[in-house]
Amino acid sequence: MDSISVLIVDDSVLMRNLVGRIIENTPGLEIADKAMNGMFALEKIPKCNPDVIVLDIEMPVMNGLEFLKERKKRGIDIPVIMLSSIAKEGSRVTMECLELGAADFVTKPSGSDSPDIGNVAQRLVELIIGYGTKYALVHKNRHVSVPFPVIGDKNKTSGLLSKVEKKFAPVTPVRANGKIEIIAIGISTGGPNALREVFSKIDPNLEQPIVVVQHMPAGFTEEFARSLNQICPLEVREAKEGDIVKKGRILIAPGNKHIVVERKPLATVVHLTDDDLCNGHRPSADVLFKSVAEQFQNRALGVIMTGMGRDGAAQITEMRKQGAYTLGQDENSSIVYGMPKVAFEMGGVQKQVSLSDMANEISTLARLHAV
Repeated sequence: MDSISVLIVDDSVLMRNLVGRIIENTPGLEIADKAMNGMFALEKIPKCNPDVIVLDIEMPVMNGLEFLKERKKRGIDIPVIMLSSIAKEGSRVTMECLELGAADFVTKPSGSDSPDIGNVAQRLVELIIGYGTKYALVHKNRHVSVPFPVIGDKNKTSGLLSKVEKKFAPVTPVRANGKIEIIAIGISTGGPNALREVFSKIDPNLEQPIVVVQHMPAGFTEEFARSLNQICPLEVREAKEGDIVKKGRILIAPGNKHIVVERKPLATVVHLTDDDLCNGHRPSADVLFKSVAEQFQNRALGVIMTGMGRDGAAQITEMRKQGAYTLGQDENSSIVYGMPKVAFEMGGVQKQVSLSDMANEISTLARLHAV
């Protein structure tokens, strides 16, 4: 079975070696080559033909932004995963990289003895496997199946895609679908660009508010929401404690905070919590979906999209049981068909939808069943 090949681009010898060791220690991954800046990377791409590029932002001669601009000019479509700093300026530049066509990003560890090295390594491997597998299949007609190693939390799912151990019976809702008062979206690997596509095409007259859980580290979601706000006809903002859930507004859960909704007599508001990780995540799609199922029952729309693992699957199934409408992203358009696959097999997804059709499907359902 072919391996996923990775081109590492970073001016730091330490970082090139650190990322290289992560790749070499992961079955099914291999180093295609290494480059110390974007110019050398452009020279090496035709020779090593990688499936994924791991790219630093700050480099001499040609930095990450300049590389992405030149990549676009040359029509290079190999997915790029950015190595980003956590600083405020780092989050802004990272979002600019996504706008220029980068696929996703991972925060840089401070070194091989960094306390977060395990989490960073796991996240990087997840992204490489997700994007590399999709690229190899679509662009090289290669079928790659790579086991997803558990580096940190032993309770996390092993295997590239979560597997449902038994087939669940179709869900029979306890009540009929009602009017849609709120839309909840859960998404992970592949999410940044998927949300850019959905929200750029969403109905500008949408009556229902949207609350989103995108697995993303703290320090990036505010800038992520701001970048989405620039291309979306609706207001997009990072959620704050007590924010009102209202028409024309999309709230993005902050990194490292769970988000839940509460219906009050005069308005619906969101609450942010530091509760324990759920399915290995904070924020967790299951936490959001659970609160929507409890507070809105059949008067909601749940959407589960591309992502590794099973976060969101159990509670979007509960939403469906309560009578809510539910959508899941289909396999062909998902970077990783994990979360929506598990939800579909549990009976929690009424309809599977391609990414290109998702905005229209959400908008049409919301319009037909507006209050």
